[in-house]
Formats: sequence, structure tokens, C-alpha cells
Amino acid sequence: MPSNAASKLALLTLVAASWLPGRALAETYTFSVEPNYTAERAAEVYQPLLDYLKQATGHDFKLQTAKNYHFYWSDLRADRLGDFVFDEPQFTDYRARRSGYLLLARTAENTSYRLVTQDNIPADAVQELVGSSIMAMPAPSLGFAVLLESFPNPMQQPDIRTTASSWLDCVEQVFSGDARAAMVPAYISDLYPNLMVVKQSSEFPGPAVSARPTVPEDVRVAVRDALLKIHEDQSAFQAMAELGITQFVTANRAEYDGVERMLRGFFGYSEAR
Repeated sequence: MPSNAASKLALLTLVAASWLPGRALAETYTFSVEPNYTAERAAEVYQPLLDYLKQATGHDFKLQTAKNYHFYWSDLRADRLGDFVFDEPQFTDYRARRSGYLLLARTAENTSYRLVTQDNIPADAVQELVGSSIMAMPAPSLGFAVLLESFPNPMQQPDIRTTASSWLDCVEQVFSGDARAAMVPAYISDLYPNLMVVKQSSEFPGPAVSARPTVPEDVRVAVRDALLKIHEDQSAFQAMAELGITQFVTANRAEYDGVERMLRGFFGYSEAR
């Protein structure tokens, strides 16, 4: 058995080591996500990711969600989002320009959206849906922005509905007959090969995780490194599958440059200085 003196020395050594330069003590960081799920569902989807980050970095991560896209957009413009944020490219670019958020990692998959329906409508014949009900997540989601661009004529517009609780629910509303079509991410469309694709958007860089500049560098590096290896961890498989992600890769800031302009048609947007 070690002596009391030896035990005290070992304890002092551990305490001193925790204060060495470059070694961060365990802290709690907020992790914001855009509201493409209800708060309850978001907790189920993202908790495995946050548990993985805790195990990999030694820090705690608390999920921060917004009630809806209106509140999210308001919080984003007021710089009230979390220490870490995972969202789509238009928001990522906006925050990086105005609040100095630093990109850590992005999904390996690019983002694109599809306008889908059960009806036999030819590809690119979007005019067939003028006046029809189309389900999408609310503004200023990227899907909503892409949908607006698909109908540039203000006199020929669809009936855009935003009552769905998720992108998956948008499709379900088509099957239930509550909407004629839906604008959804491509990975959601892939789940339903029986749906007709009326229009596919151009590709955007995938959703990214970025960090507030006040987060210590060693913590940012630890989170980045953990994300780049998450596809090797089986416990995180369900979270990745739910989000349509195979893995995270290094994010290139230049890829996101200018994507924030997808927000220019929404209330509160202004060009960066």
C-alpha cells in the first residue's frame, strides 16, 4: 500500500498536470443545431453525437435548439447561438462573416434539394405546380430558399406550406394528400424512389460544424479531430444515419464563401460589411 505521503504527492501531481499550458480542464459547451426537428426529436437525434464528443474530448456538450426557424434566424442575427453550431452552408457563411465563427469540419456529402411529388410531372416542369400546395420547412431554411428560386415569377406562385415538423414529415404530407409536392434534401428523396423528381437544385457544400472564436483553440482542435474520426465509432452510427451523413471531412472556408446570399430575400438580411 502506498504511504500517505506518496498518495498526497500523486494527487498534487495530477492537480498540477491539469493546469499545465495547453491542457484544458473539463468544461461545458453549448452545441446549437438548426430546427429541422422538434426539440424532443432533436434531443434523440443529436444526443449520440454529443455523447461521442464528450467521450472523445473530455468536455460536456449541451444541446441548444430553437423553437422554429424564425427564432433560429433571430438568434443567429443577434449572435446568440452556441459555442459550437452545426447547420447548413448559408447560415455557416453568414456567421463566419459577421461573428467570426471558425469552420471545423463539414459533412462529406454536399447538400442539394429536390422538389418531389407522387404525380406524373415531367422533370423541370415546375410550372405544373403553380397554385399547388408544396410542403417545405420554414424560411429561411435552405430548402425554402431553393423553392423560392424555382418560382421567380411573383404572379405564378405555388401555395407554400410550412407546417411539417421535419423534412421527413414533408414527404409524409405528400403521401397523406395534405400537399401535392414537397421540397426536401436529396438524402430524404433517396428514401422514396417511387416519388417523381420535378426539379433538383444545384449542389452546395454540406452542413458544417463551426466554433465561436472565444472557444479555446485546444478545445476547437479536439472537437475537430473527434469529428473527423466519428465514422470509425459504431456508437455514433445511428446519429450519422439519421442525418444522412457517412462522415465528416475537413472544411474549406472558401467553399462557403458567398453562400449566405441564399438568405438575401429574407427579412433581416443585410450584406456583410
